[in-house]
Amino acid sequence: MNIGSRTKGFVCGATAAATYGLNPLFTLPLYGEGMDADSVLFYRYGFAVLILGLMMKFQHQSFALKKKEILPLVIGGLLFSASSLLLYSSYNYMDAGIASTILFVYPVMVAVIMALFFHEKLSFITLSCIVLALSGIGLLYKGDGESNLSLVGMLLVILSSLSYAVYIVGVNQSSLKEMPTSKLTFYALLFGSSLYIVRTDFCMDLDAIPTLPAWGNILAMAFLPTVISLVCTAISIHHIGSTPTAILGALEPVTAVFFGVMIFGEQLTPRLIAGILMIITAVSFIVVGKTVIRKLNHLFIRKHSVS
Repeated sequence: MNIGSRTKGFVCGATAAATYGLNPLFTLPLYGEGMDADSVLFYRYGFAVLILGLMMKFQHQSFALKKKEILPLVIGGLLFSASSLLLYSSYNYMDAGIASTILFVYPVMVAVIMALFFHEKLSFITLSCIVLALSGIGLLYKGDGESNLSLVGMLLVILSSLSYAVYIVGVNQSSLKEMPTSKLTFYALLFGSSLYIVRTDFCMDLDAIPTLPAWGNILAMAFLPTVISLVCTAISIHHIGSTPTAILGALEPVTAVFFGVMIFGEQLTPRLIAGILMIITAVSFIVVGKTVIRKLNHLFIRKHSVS
């Protein structure tokens, strides 16, 4: 693999993570204008589906589905949309940057699900990282102020992370594994939008987009943390692999915390910094753990074969 290809992979991976972390930047102003989470997500998904559909049409990709793909896509779309709804709802109870950091424990949940239901062995590194991540969440919950972070907000984010983890496992363990990323995302968002259609009483309770700045935030949300993030993730995985791409995902909560502090006046205390670093460290190690162990075993075997 040449240097240019690896550079493209790392740039796209960083772009994917950073753009996904922009969710609070566009969501909180919409809340400030009186829009609720269901309406915001309805527009986000709707415009993202439109953009992805146009991209697929331009690239001459097929929209055809096999019968065996429909049910997994419906279930996956509902899990994906539930994860978004739970995360966006948590913004009403806690700082968006902290919520985005807690969401980042989903790779830990993926590891636990794979161990419990698919008999994937949990290594010592994985177990240690789970403890470290949970300890980091504990620090975030306790905070530094006079009161703890909202328990409701914490539960919403953890359920959001769990929904996304189940979605990832489901995709990797189903007929959707070989489906092109853009097509998978298009249908996941399309079927997932049905959740918001129902929750807005079939759009009867849908909030209108009130102002021109709100339109800008909606379109930016559909394009940057949705379409661009997902497309860049696919490109990054193609050029550098899933492990480095996942590690670059640590930029997601960092981006969210940065904008939360700089624009929305959220408090960043030493205890919260420690919690954030613990979670990012745990997830990074759980992602690279298997790769490191595999390389060490390879070196060990080579050393003993030579001697």
